[in-house]
Amino acid sequence: MNESKVDPRVLAKLRAICLALPEAVEEPAHGDPAWRVRKKIFVSQKGNYADGRPSAWMKAAEGAQTALITAAPDVFFAPPYVGSRGWIGVWLDVPIDWKGLEELIHDSYRLIAPRTLAKQI
Repeated sequence: MNESKVDPRVLAKLRAICLALPEAVEEPAHGDPAWRVRKKIFVSQKGNYADGRPSAWMKAAEGAQTALITAAPDVFFAPPYVGSRGWIGVWLDVPIDWKGLEELIHDSYRLIAPRTLAKQI
């Protein structure tokens, strides 16, 4: 695992939100924590990009990435590699709107999970 620069309490809360979803499992990706449903990543926590600033990346609905970054550029960003496919990055070293982040995580899960699982949340 890459050295984590995220506050352990933040990581624990992120982990709890992700693992509460049907069939979600934690399995590292590229040395960082990642949460998957049926082997597909729906959230990853990154600490080795942007000078090591801790962040979480997740798939977003079409148009959401631009809207979120425009509304709060100090909170949201387009992550490398997957940003061009609509994924959104959320900085974890700023005050976190946990309800909003949970909604984004649920949206990502619904976009990634099989329909039968997505309907359960």
